[in-house]
Amino acid sequence: MLDKMKELWEMKRQMDEIKKELDAVTLESEDNYVRVGISGSQEIKSVFIKVELPSADKAKLEASLAETINRAVKQSQKAAAEKMSKLSGFKLPGQA
Repeated sequence: MLDKMKELWEMKRQMDEIKKELDAVTLESEDNYVRVGISGSQEIKSVFIKVELPSADKAKLEASLAETINRAVKQSQKAAAEKMSKLSGFKLPGQA
């Protein structure tokens, strides 16, 4: 039983380390209207609007922002999954 507890503590330590690494990673997604930066732990770090607002089509800008944030979230989920797969030894499709 003591061995299992040690394994659990080691896994928790490794997961805490992975979380620190994910917090330190910033991924970006962008298109013609916006650029969004998101941490590997899925916290939006920055939003940059690349067009002048008076000239921008509000509906296009809103759609662009939503799509760009969603792409950034997917990138951060992928980064987190890659880190977690290293912990578990599980290989994701496409990983060597």
